[in-house]
Amino acid sequence: MMRNCVTRNLLCTHCQILAICQFSLALGACGRVGNTAFFGFTEICKPKPRETVVVSGAAGAVGSHVGQIAKILGCKVIGFAGTDEKCAWLTEQLGFHAAGNYRTVDIVEFLKTHAPNGVDCYFDNVGGELSSSVMSQMNNFGRVAVCGSISSYNETDPEKRKVTITQPYIVAKQLKIEGFLVNRYADRTMDGILKNLQWIKQGQLKYKEHITNGFDTAVDAFIGLFRGDNKGKTLVKL
Repeated sequence: MMRNCVTRNLLCTHCQILAICQFSLALGACGRVGNTAFFGFTEICKPKPRETVVVSGAAGAVGSHVGQIAKILGCKVIGFAGTDEKCAWLTEQLGFHAAGNYRTVDIVEFLKTHAPNGVDCYFDNVGGELSSSVMSQMNNFGRVAVCGSISSYNETDPEKRKVTITQPYIVAKQLKIEGFLVNRYADRTMDGILKNLQWIKQGQLKYKEHITNGFDTAVDAFIGLFRGDNKGKTLVKL
């Protein structure tokens, strides 16, 4: 990948990445993953210091990155993940103020406890009932960046894809909800890479990689994304 760089600027940046860590960082925190988190959160949610931010899929590559950016920007950060182990990683290692296991906690009650003043920004990776619950706890003029809907990607039963309607919350709270693809910011790719690299070099941004070895593990690694097996970026080493 680096050998095929066509611009001196991009090549020099990749050399900086190699200088501080392994090559794989260019596939994650200093690649599309990092730019998805950086642009999706800062451009759509437009967070302000001391605001409360909620991230679903918070232990994944993008979610864990978003939560740390929110913390760097002076926000209170609450994450939801699928195991107690992941929640502990978010709070103990990444500095999230609170993290709840969405399989075992009542989302609304958890937010009432940990975000008593309401939620200002929501970075949505999962959709589904979890997201409807979060939106019910948002403040007026809250902002939602919709990055994914992993809860419904592989669900074929129409009944299980039904969730509580969100329009009453959207109207009454005057929420802004916007979906995005990182390619929207393609002309600013280097801006995101350099900012994420700066935070990593300063020790403000941590990253984790879930690596399996061998081409024969690729299918299981991919399916594992939907099972929630990973913490951080999933990679296959060939």
